[in-house]
Amino acid sequence: MQALRLSAYTLTSALGVGAAPHVDALRAQRGGIVRKRWETIETELCVGEVLGLDDLTVRNDLRDYDCRNNRLAQLGLEQDGFVAAVQDAAARYGSDRIGVFLGTSTSGILSSEVAYRHRDPVTGKLPADHHYRETHNSYSVADFVRRYFHLRGPATVVSTACSSSAKVFATAHRMIQLGMIDAAVVGGVDTLCLTTLYGFGSLQLVSPNPCKPFDAHRDGISAGEGAAFALLERADVVRDGEILLTGIGETSDAYHMSSPHPDGLGARNAMAQALATAGLKPADIDYINLHGTATPSNDSAEAAAVTALFGSNTPCSSTKGHTGHTLGAAGGIEALICALALKEGFVPGGIGTEVRDPRLDCNYLLRTVEQPMRHVLSNSFGFGGSNCSLVFSRVSA
Repeated sequence: MQALRLSAYTLTSALGVGAAPHVDALRAQRGGIVRKRWETIETELCVGEVLGLDDLTVRNDLRDYDCRNNRLAQLGLEQDGFVAAVQDAAARYGSDRIGVFLGTSTSGILSSEVAYRHRDPVTGKLPADHHYRETHNSYSVADFVRRYFHLRGPATVVSTACSSSAKVFATAHRMIQLGMIDAAVVGGVDTLCLTTLYGFGSLQLVSPNPCKPFDAHRDGISAGEGAAFALLERADVVRDGEILLTGIGETSDAYHMSSPHPDGLGARNAMAQALATAGLKPADIDYINLHGTATPSNDSAEAAAVTALFGSNTPCSSTKGHTGHTLGAAGGIEALICALALKEGFVPGGIGTEVRDPRLDCNYLLRTVEQPMRHVLSNSFGFGGSNCSLVFSRVSA
């Protein structure tokens, strides 16, 4: 496949706002998951929260879009020179030649959860100032970002649970290859909400403690929130040190509504496809950022898929122990963690894990290693078997 350049990128999560805090936290193996009460939930739980969102307001001309999700989107956009990079691209290509493709799972549903508490006691109507289309609606975040930059190219939201903001890289690649656009803003935004927390709780997938991926005693996820954005452009001419998207693999195994195939067949096929499109062999991959949710079934299935394709030597880890599971934003956040690891020259070690599960025959790292890398793989596997694997490569002169 034709590689795409990550011309600019930024991410925000419980580890901090912008790229630098993420590099520092990953190198120092510092996590952002905290134990607290959140919203109206009466018991404490462990979450990866982005602090300060309640005190933010969206830009005045976008005030109808004001909700937790779009506040996080705006906060995330305004880091690492990303706004200037998109504005420069719009000046070069034209505002109608830049697409916006973002992932989310619950969008601004918290705004409807709050509005429902204040509905009219007689008629049951929601408050008049509740803007469903601009907040709760899944398309809201793409619409918000598109209007934020005054872009007029194609825009859409992918909502395939945990693979959402990985699959948008594939969407952008197809649109650029077809000649419909010249560049794309991709990524994802997802925020904490009661639907997510109670929903995963009902599935008995939430750990009472900070999550511990690939641990022998792992017992569930820690929900998190975050935003990730990247500007993708053609890589006709590349410079030393640039980060490229070089491989994409997408599969749908449709094995079960919420559980992966126990042998990880769909995951394995996605990784194999990503390698094939990148023109690489398994031995070429220096690091795998695992989906690694810390649920018993997910980690077991992913380990089976990884060892079947790569053997047990390739270094791997899950960074969800740092950020929590940011759901629809996870694919984008973890893709950009891979980009940062390539750029800065380190292999992230997982945190939270105390005793590696001996049944999972992977080279799971518990310590960050300073080491230059050339190619890395990022896995994102969603409910219903919606799988996406991405390969990122660092240009070496």
